[in-house]
Amino acid sequence: MAKRKGKRGKMISRKKEKRPQEPKTPKAGSIEFCKRCGTILIPAKKGKTVAFKCRRCGYETKKHAQILKIVEEKKNKKGVVILEKDITYLPMTEIECPKCGNRHAWYWLQQTRSADEPPTQFFRCTKCKRVWREYK
Repeated sequence: MAKRKGKRGKMISRKKEKRPQEPKTPKAGSIEFCKRCGTILIPAKKGKTVAFKCRRCGYETKKHAQILKIVEEKKNKKGVVILEKDITYLPMTEIECPKCGNRHAWYWLQQTRSADEPPTQFFRCTKCKRVWREYK
């Protein structure tokens, strides 16, 4: 116990807190946490031994674990599907394209301004794929 003088000159005793001793070698299945940032430490191979390493800050423990098996599961990712054709499922109308003069275009409505204003009508040319808009 440590003793010190208080404000009025009386001797006050304090108990020192004892920190629990950490085991030298972690048991199989035990979880170790990083002392710097608090994340879970992942076992990493270092030569013939396995040490614990933090993925976030890079902290490594000095302890080595002998009874650990590193297993990492990877999900099979499907590749990106690329469509060769430009398939558009929009209604078609007869309006002249300002770029190429084609008389057919797809159209859709979109509310671009406030709700009390009419929606904006967008057009896309079937030939040159140019997009233009028309306010009502």
